[in-house]
Amino acid sequence: MTPKTHTLAEIARLLNRPVVLLSGLQSRFELPRSESGVYPTSHLALLRTLIYLRTFGIGEDRILRLWNLEKKLLQLLHIDTTGSTTWCIDSCGATNHPKRRLLLTNFDIGISIPSGTVQLGLDFSNQLPELFSSSEMGEDAIRILKEYASLASEILNDVAAEQANLRAAIKWAAHLAQTAR
Repeated sequence: MTPKTHTLAEIARLLNRPVVLLSGLQSRFELPRSESGVYPTSHLALLRTLIYLRTFGIGEDRILRLWNLEKKLLQLLHIDTTGSTTWCIDSCGATNHPKRRLLLTNFDIGISIPSGTVQLGLDFSNQLPELFSSSEMGEDAIRILKEYASLASEILNDVAAEQANLRAAIKWAAHLAQTAR
């Protein structure tokens, strides 16, 4: 069974990446740093997703744009007020209802993502309401969701298009391994 926490060195070993690369991802994606030096499995799951997307040739700039859209959407839904310091990655690694989950944060927003709708007024916080609604402050969850869905769809299409090349590369690598013996 996989432990519930991992050091950054363990995550680096599991992902076959140097610690410095993972540390750079943590910085660029503004991921919460652990004071104790151990990270939850959700942290590993997010870093694994980022590595997978890069393996499929998805540019970090696009992934970062998607990450920021997801975080903005979760802020509009008040997920950031749940009291968790790791609120943006707590759902990473969850597997139920995959069509309702955001690609990077893996948060289940309760609807199928391509639908382009979100229940207005949805608020996951226990705090008092704001003086003005999010839409009155110029923040529109529907607009963010549509922008997110468009970019996520582009990325998923690029991943699907790259699958044949990746399969061929794996077959080629297996051939190289046999030749080297």
